[in-house]
Amino acid sequence: MTKIPLSNPTIPLDSLILVTGANGLIASWAVENLLEAGYRVRGTVRNISRCSWMVPFFEERHGQGRFELVEVSDFGASGVWDAPVKGVAGIAAVAGGAGLHLGDIDAALELEWPFVHGLLVAAKNEPGVKSVVFTSSAWAAWTPDPSKKITLHEWSYNEDAVRSIRTGGIKEGDAFTPYMAFKTLLEQRIWDWVRAEKPTYAFNTILPETVLGGTLSPENQGITSTCQFVKYLRDGVNLDIVTGVRPQRFVDTKDLGWLYVAALITPGVNGERLWGFGERFSFQLVSEILQRLEPEKKIPVLPDDVWDQTEVPNVRSESLLRGVTGHGWTRLEDSISDNLGSILKAEA
Repeated sequence: MTKIPLSNPTIPLDSLILVTGANGLIASWAVENLLEAGYRVRGTVRNISRCSWMVPFFEERHGQGRFELVEVSDFGASGVWDAPVKGVAGIAAVAGGAGLHLGDIDAALELEWPFVHGLLVAAKNEPGVKSVVFTSSAWAAWTPDPSKKITLHEWSYNEDAVRSIRTGGIKEGDAFTPYMAFKTLLEQRIWDWVRAEKPTYAFNTILPETVLGGTLSPENQGITSTCQFVKYLRDGVNLDIVTGVRPQRFVDTKDLGWLYVAALITPGVNGERLWGFGERFSFQLVSEILQRLEPEKKIPVLPDDVWDQTEVPNVRSESLLRGVTGHGWTRLEDSISDNLGSILKAEA
């Protein structure tokens, strides 16, 4: 068990925390770090048989009775969250229904909202819930563009993406703008609900940037999400996808997991958007790091790109991270080393 520097967490140790989508890259680290901090965790997954590895995995690391797994296959079903929320003191809402490639964002919102709304209401009706953290996205704040010098603030939203969708102004081949607009509108709707309903629990959102670093169990999870882009680069495949990610910021997988812990248990954290933005990075720099880590391989050399100029409000999040771990954002070289280690484990 890790000794958290916080002397008086808002959720007492050994309380039960719900983590949705617990088998995913980000959520699994939230589970791991909550268990390491001394909490019990109930994780939800869509298919419990496909995730049967999780209970013995966490029992071996943290002991029996600390982690339980429940199946929630239909996110939008009426009352589906009542049982999973029963008895919990905090909720890390990580799972989402929509994928990256969306056609009709309004239709996607109508599919996603019942799931989100049902969880928020179930939490409101459960008297023991003290804190809820919802996962948004960096893309709900802005579209990365290293050619522009932009200063973002806590409540910046990606109105450009929404405007492009509403006016039909997206360019051919622009696959991500609809998803950016969707995440923007969804988060705004959630905050509107919180302000109108005024639940008794603390509520915050986390906006993860490009996620890089180690996978908790690569043997069982594989290499997924943007961590997969490092594998693409190492293998010299799908380079059009890799080079399509412009220079911006990244967040380490473990740092992000700890940010959920900090958001849930740190006194005074309420009504905030927490920016999971660490150091600046580019995949051109990632290729150089990979070449240093594996000098015997021929890593593709990417064209030198401009450097990200965006100023982001990530000081608060780094402060919260220090509050539970004692350190700030992980360095890019360390994250890529962990990312590579997970790739090698998965291949083995």
